[in-house]
Amino acid sequence: MTAVAIDGIGGHLGQEIEIRGWVYNLRSSGSIHFLLLRDGTGILQAVAVRQDLPPEVFEAVGALTQESSVIVAGVAREDRRAPGGYELSLRRLTVVQTAEAYPIAPKEHGVEFLMDHRHLWLRSSRPRAIMRVRAELERAICDYLDDHGYVRMDTPILTPSACEGTTTLFETPY
Repeated sequence: MTAVAIDGIGGHLGQEIEIRGWVYNLRSSGSIHFLLLRDGTGILQAVAVRQDLPPEVFEAVGALTQESSVIVAGVAREDRRAPGGYELSLRRLTVVQTAEAYPIAPKEHGVEFLMDHRHLWLRSSRPRAIMRVRAELERAICDYLDDHGYVRMDTPILTPSACEGTTTLFETPY
């Protein structure tokens, strides 16, 4: 079975594939679970239907928490209602790690709270979109400068205190 990144699922329609990622969201309506997965390249909806799965797999899907690490396998198909236009009919689930309760709810949080949980906040859609724009802008600037003969120089980093493993310190007047 082929492990596929979410942004490459369009080339594997009708095939059984494996997706490795994190639970972004989970919705249930009785006999169907809609599992939104992310892997760093996009978001994919995986559909778990009770009648198509062994009971223990269906129950395991329903017990997942946001940001749990999973490996899912199933058949990829096109569905314009799904995020990204593709969907996975879930056949198998492997829970790599169940995550603790996710502290960031879809409500307004203060700056201090978000900074305390920045590693989680950066995974949500708005900051993730900002980071993608920043990365693309930085890449374009670097490409432009490379194409015009500039040489990249990385200057030393000055820190206010000794770092681990530093053997020689000198004072920098500023």
